[in-house]
Amino acid sequence: MNTKHRIIPPGSTLGVFGGGQLGRMFTQAAQRLGYRVVVFSNEPDSPATQVANETVIGDYLDPIAVRLFAEKVEVITLEFENIALEAVARAEEVTLVRPGYNVLAIAQHRIKEKRTLQQLGFPVTPFYEVRSMDDASKAGDELGWPMVLKTTNWGYDGKGQAKVSNLAEAKNAIELLGPEPLIAEQWIRYQVEVSVIVARTATGEKAVYPMFTNSHSNHILDVTTCPASSELAKVGREAESIAMGVAESIGLEGILCVEFFVTEDGGLMINEIAPRPHNSGHLTMEACRTSQFEQQVRAICNLPLGDTSLIQPAAMANLLGDVWGDDVPYFERALKEPATYLHLYGKQSARPGRKMGHITKLAETVEHAADQVVKIRDAIRCSPPTLF
Repeated sequence: MNTKHRIIPPGSTLGVFGGGQLGRMFTQAAQRLGYRVVVFSNEPDSPATQVANETVIGDYLDPIAVRLFAEKVEVITLEFENIALEAVARAEEVTLVRPGYNVLAIAQHRIKEKRTLQQLGFPVTPFYEVRSMDDASKAGDELGWPMVLKTTNWGYDGKGQAKVSNLAEAKNAIELLGPEPLIAEQWIRYQVEVSVIVARTATGEKAVYPMFTNSHSNHILDVTTCPASSELAKVGREAESIAMGVAESIGLEGILCVEFFVTEDGGLMINEIAPRPHNSGHLTMEACRTSQFEQQVRAICNLPLGDTSLIQPAAMANLLGDVWGDDVPYFERALKEPATYLHLYGKQSARPGRKMGHITKLAETVEHAADQVVKIRDAIRCSPPTLF
């Protein structure tokens, strides 16, 4: 059998690049299936290192550390996309990496991502490469004002971007975000933001989750719900089809999140892709028959993909450091509620805007789940407590 297509059975050792909460939840899912997990992290007390069977601490650009890590495992996956491409290339000399270098190179660079998807025929937000003020002026003429200027690499949760309404603001943004080339994107007036998670194995088996509806606060995901409203049902089917097409076209081996804008006229535009589990998919841990993390394990190991169907309507709310205030939140108020699931990531320092955990609420209707999960989050806030 082709080595690439072989099953990596439970009992084997898996590796994950990255020590954050996504790596933590991947590790826990893999361990439930009987795998050992080795985490590579540049932080000794990161969320994933707390639960891993073994950890390699090192710099992603350290070839010796990366090779040591790769020699310990049968396949490596990604916990986030801001991994140095050099690390993935070195690891691939030793073992399998899924998703690998080619997929990561697309997802890690916003201009390459947009151009690749556009060339493959998928709908993307209109964009323009900006290397100078002259480019910024041309971008404004082509895309219209306001527009968004973004760094091409290392951006997440709204970092590395700025909305600009004229050339003077564009000049300030270029000075702040440069000096590397930037990407200008059209400012999209949209109904809602949605996301779709799809998995694909090396043998080509694919599975897609139902579309999630997302709301943000200060550029950070705030609440995710599923299923989508009846008005978005048609959009959901189209978004799921596009996500499956993207996974196939780029040769995904692993799991991928495709984020979309639903435009005012009901169209879809891909905002970005992420070749890893996604914050919006956390509700799959209780709401779907197979969590996104177990699906990631199955996909990279060439196991049969799991059932992605929704068990019950659900809503997920992020817990940021703001919930902590000056003391420990009232977690017991969440734990006493039925069909409510608290997940904490083991981070010791709570800072405003830092993702510390999440709550998922299951209910008979998605509207009730969304209403209740926000009320529960408000109730556990350290200061001032809000009862309901």
